[in-house]
Amino acid sequence: MEDHPILYALLAVFVAVYIVRWRTDPLRHIPTVGGPSVPILSYWSTFNYLRNSRALIKEGYERFHGSTFKIALFGQWMVVVSGPKMVDDLRRRPDDEVSFLEGAEETLQLRFTLGREPVDDPFHVEIIREKLMRSLVAVLPDVIDELQSAVPDYIHAEDDEWISVNALQTILNIVARTSNRVFVGLAICRNQEYLNLAIRFTLDVVKDAFLVRNLPESMRASFSRYLGSGKRTARQAIPHLKPLLDDRRAKLIEHGDAYPGKPNDMLQWILEEAIPRSYTDVQIIERILLVNFAAIHTSSMSLSHALLDLAAYPEYIQPLREEVEAIVAAEGWTKAGMGKMWKIDSFLKESQRINGIGLTSVTRKVMKDITLLDGTFIPKGTFIGAASYPMHYDDSIYENASAFDPFRFSRMRGEDGEGTKHQFVNTSIEYLSFGHGKHACPGRFFAANELKAMLAFIVLNYDLKFANDSAGRPENVCFGLNLIPNPSAEILFRRRLPRKA
Repeated sequence: MEDHPILYALLAVFVAVYIVRWRTDPLRHIPTVGGPSVPILSYWSTFNYLRNSRALIKEGYERFHGSTFKIALFGQWMVVVSGPKMVDDLRRRPDDEVSFLEGAEETLQLRFTLGREPVDDPFHVEIIREKLMRSLVAVLPDVIDELQSAVPDYIHAEDDEWISVNALQTILNIVARTSNRVFVGLAICRNQEYLNLAIRFTLDVVKDAFLVRNLPESMRASFSRYLGSGKRTARQAIPHLKPLLDDRRAKLIEHGDAYPGKPNDMLQWILEEAIPRSYTDVQIIERILLVNFAAIHTSSMSLSHALLDLAAYPEYIQPLREEVEAIVAAEGWTKAGMGKMWKIDSFLKESQRINGIGLTSVTRKVMKDITLLDGTFIPKGTFIGAASYPMHYDDSIYENASAFDPFRFSRMRGEDGEGTKHQFVNTSIEYLSFGHGKHACPGRFFAANELKAMLAFIVLNYDLKFANDSAGRPENVCFGLNLIPNPSAEILFRRRLPRKA
């Protein structure tokens, strides 16, 4: 009994601290979707978000359209802006107010999973934006050549025989191999052990980031040093890439920057930027794998979505096939030809609109206190993004928005006379699959050409369908803010005769 006053005093202190924390939370004034926002009880909001994130983002978009709401992630809040005007406000703000790179660091916890170098010196982004963009015409023949080899290697369909393949795993391998033809060249792009590492690196970084975010700050550095999977996978890639790096360094020393037969690929571009920075082999390999991370993850999800949509709506195979046949006959497999494949382009864009790979976009970290267009005060350090998924289903923006209309955007291009406005790579405040603004995905031009070539090649050379047509397309899987094609989804393929690409 004598201890009761002490216990009561401790309880009173706890309650007082609890109330002070709640009342002084700088985000308290922003409405919460998914549950309570008070300390401790907000963990219920976090678990609700993990289970029902798609419904919660949709609810927030509709309830707070033209303003903001917040959702509870593990260990932090994310403020979400809702509606085109708020997206425009966010994307217009300078980097010293809202940082794309720091937002990516927050998402991937790069300071713990890989180190701060990719954020502090993101030279690979400029390589993608400048050198890869300028090289599209030159690298497209390599993409086509690799497709002609990779697709039959991973889809073992014989003539007049249907085979079943796992859509996501098959496309992961095709995208990894085709992309690495441009990233590291022959013959390493056909080394399955290396490709497995490139694919695994993507999964490892995401897994590491999730685990790190849920650890106390004091434990994060130790975790990354001793238990992090991403760095371990990068080290395992050394035997595959070090001989290439040694050979290329030697030739640069012997011949200088320009010599006959000099590779025109991502590894060469990164190496030439890394040499004056005195980067180690591991640092260079981590950077090439980081480029793989961006390319493999997004493109494989996008193409898997498109092929699942095509299997669900097989009536669109023939119109796509006719377009490809006519253009390839006239233009060949060229960048100019890819540009004329409006239906292929539209199919991919509509598939992205309906499915996408995430519920939010234009993700940033707030670097100084700001006040948004609607008057909402956002303090420094806040994680912020835009509700993209429900915007793509907004009937006020897209007619009959919930319907899959694969030639929606090709019709729009023909109707308004603006050939580029509605093409796949174009971003806007109403279409956020590639982000928007100056930090829109820098690799989207390469990715779009690669995806169009892949889809065109497959519809030209294969028939495809679901084993059970009546079952429809398998449901996408949503975990947190991530949206992925059903990992167990199978598609039947059959090689067409006598067509050869």
